[in-house]
Amino acid sequence: MIKDERNEIINDIKSKRDAVALSHQQLKKNSDDWNKAIILMSLVTGGVESIKMKLKLDGAGWSLVPILLSSVIAACSALIKFKDFNRKMEILIEANSRLTNILTKARNHKTLDEDLIHEYNDGLECIETSMYPNERKLYLRQSHKNLIEIMKQEQKYYGMIDRVNNGEEPLILSSDSESSSSSSEDNVLKKDVLDITEHGVAPKPKNLQPIKEDEVDAVIDNL
Repeated sequence: MIKDERNEIINDIKSKRDAVALSHQQLKKNSDDWNKAIILMSLVTGGVESIKMKLKLDGAGWSLVPILLSSVIAACSALIKFKDFNRKMEILIEANSRLTNILTKARNHKTLDEDLIHEYNDGLECIETSMYPNERKLYLRQSHKNLIEIMKQEQKYYGMIDRVNNGEEPLILSSDSESSSSSSEDNVLKKDVLDITEHGVAPKPKNLQPIKEDEVDAVIDNL
């Protein structure tokens, strides 16, 4: 789709930059999961070796367990190198940086000129060379959904600000109203909690009678 306005270029570069960031996030998560698995299996291997030494377990089965765990650890390490997470993440980080610079230049431009079009074309080439087509389709779709939700929230936010500036009551979202009503119900004591009619009312204490001066000594002796 041809972009012939500055705002269209800004929105397109923003969505593509978010797609690159989402791809990098997923790669980092996969790499962290593999590394966590290797760390966990290494700890288990060390624990098994310690148990064997303390309990003096010399059976053939106990001797095979550390060997199997070490083989699995070596296989996971080889798979991590084969998947080449670090190089792919570096490519995406570089692409994200280039797209961010292009987005900044587009925002600083007041009109769409040849320089901005050239930068925009460089950004398209950058994302096309940093991600495979199927990955680009997947993460662009997710990026577009996220941007639409962000714009919806911004519209609600600025609409509430306009209402407050005009002296009107701001609209309360359904989730906020439900939470506020539930919290208010929790804070208010219900009638059945304070109802004491079934238990009766305590009698009113009697007024104390004054003590005469000649009775003071007798009262003190009785204490």
